Amino acid sequence: MIRVDQAGEYGATRIYAGQLAVMGDRGPHSPDIRAMAEQEAGHLAKFDALVARRGTRPTALQPFWSVAGYALGAATALIGPEAAMACTAAIEEEIDRHYTRQLAELDESGEDPELARMIGEFREDEREHRDLAIAAGAERAPGYALLSTAIRLGCRAAIRLSEKI
Repeated sequence: MIRVDQAGEYGATRIYAGQLAVMGDRGPHSPDIRAMAEQEAGHLAKFDALVARRGTRPTALQPFWSVAGYALGAATALIGPEAAMACTAAIEEEIDRHYTRQLAELDESGEDPELARMIGEFREDEREHRDLAIAAGAERAPGYALLSTAIRLGCRAAIRLSEKI
């Protein structure tokens, strides 16, 4: 759980970096993206500390997630501000599902209350990001249904791969 969640938070920071590289401070959603990026960086820092403290091996795919996340962020921002928000909404929807499954597993086992607390806290932040993205016009992005579906499938694949590799 720690490896895949650390990878996901890392990927999120790279997506926002790509979006901000394209939009800069001029985009209509740049302040929101910057705030979400800072929150994701905080999540990543906490997972990085947990990885180090517990001796967890990070995913070997981190260099790939760096490039893929940045490219996804930049590409969606190039499509337009609503597409950047559609990317956030899609990713956060999948992360909400992922964290909810993890919390159910941790609750059932009663193991690792520290990790359960972190995941619960971060899940609420991710839900806020999703809701903000939808309110900012994510669903008005060109080809929203297709874009959202493709991003969500990619996110699911990234989760599965990071769990294994």
